[in-house]
Amino acid sequence: MSSRIVQLAAGIAAMAIFSAAAPPQRGVRPARGKTVVKKAPEPPPLPCGDYVSFQVLLDRQGFSSGEIDGRPGTNFSRALAALQNARRIPASGQPDCDTWHALGGDHAEPPVTAYTITDDDVKGPFTAEIPRELVKQASLEALAYRSPLEMIAERFHASPALVKQLNEGVSIAAGQQIRVPAVTPFLDVKPSADPLADEATIQVTRSESALRATRADGSLVFFAPVTTGSEHDPLPIGDWKVTGLQWHPVFHYNPDLFWDADPNDSKATIPAGPNNPVGVVWIALSAKGYGIHGTPEPSKVGKTMSHGCIRLTNWDAKKLAAMVDKGTVVDFLG
Repeated sequence: MSSRIVQLAAGIAAMAIFSAAAPPQRGVRPARGKTVVKKAPEPPPLPCGDYVSFQVLLDRQGFSSGEIDGRPGTNFSRALAALQNARRIPASGQPDCDTWHALGGDHAEPPVTAYTITDDDVKGPFTAEIPRELVKQASLEALAYRSPLEMIAERFHASPALVKQLNEGVSIAAGQQIRVPAVTPFLDVKPSADPLADEATIQVTRSESALRATRADGSLVFFAPVTTGSEHDPLPIGDWKVTGLQWHPVFHYNPDLFWDADPNDSKATIPAGPNNPVGVVWIALSAKGYGIHGTPEPSKVGKTMSHGCIRLTNWDAKKLAAMVDKGTVVDFLG
């Protein structure tokens, strides 16, 4: 399937209850490929703080920049601009000193913390080899993480490259102490309801590739980068509602419903797991066949097109799932 994003076409009905069957297939991707760690040039120093610190502080305060990678980029700039707007400072989208102070950078807890790798972290089970073809993925028992590095990186909202960079010369093995971003760890368990997001409204903006959760008083609860739509399957602009939520969904692939499917493909049921095409959670919407979900490729969120659905990192999708319920309003904007 190479770089294609797989999904259900609009003919499949959206789930109507929390115990509904596996999600439709819009806006999903094959499982992430093997991690390739390349040493990139270091970005220039900032007048206040550094990129990892900015990304960690944003994450802690509900302004996700997607993967924490210690580098500038579109997702980072948009999260900064959202924070700047919320704090009523010029929304430049740049990591300046005013924004550093607004984030409390001078007195915040350290952005990087120590973590000791446990026996459970390295024993798996892992799915070391995951084929790109969905019909071949159907033969696997699960779409688990490929390696302890991939799992630990996702737990701390980081790119595998950053974890390697922070721990040069340190092996990923039980008993080893490593340095990781100091954020609330993503654990692969069903989330509890977030009382701070009571009656929140969800807004997805196509032009900004961003999702916002807003309380009734207009205050912003959560901001995150997303991937939405393409010219073949555009985001369905309008007001919709959440109709259900499924944790650890399986994925039903029907090639007849994909404009770019391999004509030799057959129908297949893809097992659950963080490397499942819809990640760890599916939030069904009243728009037929559309939903909000996680992804097996967090590095591509906000940077590639989908076929209509809204894709977040697994940790951001889990956070959003704790903020919604049946009936939550979801607005799609151009």
